[in-house]
Amino acid sequence: MKIAIIGGTGPQGCGLALRFAKAGIGVVLGSRDLARAVQISEELNEKIHPLIPISGASNSEAAQSAQRLVLLAVPFAGHEAALIELKPHLAGKILIDLVVPLAPGNPGLCAMPKEGSATEAAQAILGEQARVVGALHNVSAHALNQLEQPINCDVLVAGSDQTAKEEVISLIETIGVCAFDAGPLQSARCIEAITPILIRLNRSKKVPFRHAGIRIWPGDNSLS
Repeated sequence: MKIAIIGGTGPQGCGLALRFAKAGIGVVLGSRDLARAVQISEELNEKIHPLIPISGASNSEAAQSAQRLVLLAVPFAGHEAALIELKPHLAGKILIDLVVPLAPGNPGLCAMPKEGSATEAAQAILGEQARVVGALHNVSAHALNQLEQPINCDVLVAGSDQTAKEEVISLIETIGVCAFDAGPLQSARCIEAITPILIRLNRSKKVPFRHAGIRIWPGDNSLS
């Protein structure tokens, strides 16, 4: 399997690339700056020496090279432009949207687009030619890059195409994370809104730790 990570040279994209590459999945980092994508991919390969080396490409080339799954991990300010650029290359593929519409100048708040969430906005832009699934919104870049430690949270997955959603859940589980079906695309409104709450907690002096995540846990503390 080969996947693409658009915005893959940022901390979140790099952490995901390292985790998926360690799991034996082929990864192509996409960037607007081809030279940077190539440089970062080489640096990541030096860290873990994966069986299938991570490669770098332009955004469009990365999306084209992905067999089925393309992850979008750009800042929300570049979300729409990236989707418009990628649209011709996503026909028949699954876009995994990680983007959270944080308020400009205040990452402790969301500024949802008119569609209700970044995930829904992506589906509106791409139309029926690609299936959009929202996932990995609440996983911190710090946690992803701490390769010696398991990821400290679960992942909520939202999408209106059940087959696509199940494929995304299977991909996420390859990096040792529990992923849960959180319902249709509209559920992304709630999932994306969790991120600014976590950011506030991580910045609070009253919280005795950093890089918080969320867990889905049985109410009776029993796994039976």
